[in-house]
Amino acid sequence: MSRPQSAPDVDLEALQAAAEEFLQLFHTENPAAGSAELRIAAVRREIDLTGTYWHTPDELVFGARVAWRNNERCIGRLYWRSLQVRDLRDVSTAGDVAAHCFDHLREAYNGGKIRPMISVFAPETPTTAAPRIWNEQLIRYAGYDLPEGKAIGDPRYRSFTTQLIQRGWRPPVSPGAFDVLPLVVETLAEGPRLFELPSSAVQEVELEHPELPWFAGLGLRWHAVPVISNNTLVIGGISYPAAPFNGWYMGTEIGARNLGDNDRYALVPEIAVRMGLDTSDEATLWRDRALVELNRAVLHSYRSSGVSITDHHTESRRFLIHLEREERAGRTCPADWTWIVPPLSGSQTPVFHRYYDDANAGPSFVTDPETVHRGLHGAPPAFR
Repeated sequence: MSRPQSAPDVDLEALQAAAEEFLQLFHTENPAAGSAELRIAAVRREIDLTGTYWHTPDELVFGARVAWRNNERCIGRLYWRSLQVRDLRDVSTAGDVAAHCFDHLREAYNGGKIRPMISVFAPETPTTAAPRIWNEQLIRYAGYDLPEGKAIGDPRYRSFTTQLIQRGWRPPVSPGAFDVLPLVVETLAEGPRLFELPSSAVQEVELEHPELPWFAGLGLRWHAVPVISNNTLVIGGISYPAAPFNGWYMGTEIGARNLGDNDRYALVPEIAVRMGLDTSDEATLWRDRALVELNRAVLHSYRSSGVSITDHHTESRRFLIHLEREERAGRTCPADWTWIVPPLSGSQTPVFHRYYDDANAGPSFVTDPETVHRGLHGAPPAFR
């Protein structure tokens, strides 16, 4: 496998323009930071000499928080100022990246009181390619194709699971529905490496229903901390491809999507049957009734376990508070309607009945088709 010896050439003019735009924003919102002109002049000299520049710790924290503020797919941005930023820019080897990712999971879990957190690893430079994390989230469940056309686990990751097995991962002797996949970290020097997640880093909630005793017998569970790990953080023209970040779950992400979607665990029909619903006619709305109870189980279980979670009605109202604050501050608030509106009872939430600004703003989290494909299918490698 041939590997490039350095990152592609940098468009210095574009980098300088992006850096200046970011630094103007930083100093406008942080007037105590001193002269924007002096800092911009210093960064221009640094770019001229090295082809890149180094964010100060304060700039990195601000940039990461604003990237969350600008994340058009996230409904939970009201708390953007609370994001804890782990500055790990001196970390670039696969083993060290993985170890710090596991620390991230432990620290973000915080005994169930989930902390919004981001870990920022080494940036991309003209001479050094940054590490990449393949997994869409630090914790993902395996999906298996079994004999006779049967399947178990998360269908979204069947191809990814197959690739990791081919790369040496050994799944449990008896595959289960919630087997945690290894973390894949790739560097230019080491290629893709697989790391088993230690049990201390994987906190899960067993699901039960407040009124349906049989529900616990389904053996369902989900992990506590949703750490998105294959997006690139871009601040002022500098890219950080490995920058896993998390808030906490909104219940519908688990109940209506991960466990409810037909191309995921697809549990709605089974729950409907166990509830004794009439599934012979769609007009009985058996799907809707079963889906509501699945989501009730998720919210009940997380709260009973003392793990942070929010419901879609509460979070929708909070998002409009965030939107109003941004408008009062004279800022646009990018939002993708298809992501902001919850997948359950959308028209009953206040975010449904309005339009949003979809303009891209920086700093931001970005991805690309190869990264998306790699997170689902385990290919292509970033360096080849």
